[in-house]
Amino acid sequence: MNQSANWIAYDGECPFCSAYIRMVRLREAVGPVTLINVRDDVAVYRELVDQGFDMDEGMVLKMNGRYFYGADAIHAISLLSSPSGLFNRINAMIFRSKGLSTILYPVLKAGRRLTLTLLGRKKINETYAK
Repeated sequence: MNQSANWIAYDGECPFCSAYIRMVRLREAVGPVTLINVRDDVAVYRELVDQGFDMDEGMVLKMNGRYFYGADAIHAISLLSSPSGLFNRINAMIFRSKGLSTILYPVLKAGRRLTLTLLGRKKINETYAK
């Protein structure tokens, strides 16, 4: 994949993850950011696993060579996003607090996990299991 140095790896089969990634206006604020459905990019998946990340437990933002995972990723995205639009203002208001991000992220993960189960979708790690 031709990707910028900055990217977000997320679960493209999760309706919440996909909607969040579409709605956040990160490109407006920081320039090119590639959105990567980690289910479709084995090279990125392997890179993240090699870094010790479990993609079933959180999204990853790679910005300027630095990785942000899970609650840290959503916190960093909220700080980097454009303030334009209602969604981005609400996102910034909630997740610019590192403490609140840390508290709320497990709730978001639980909702994601339940939704994927109800939709009959495999975990990302099961997708790549040999």
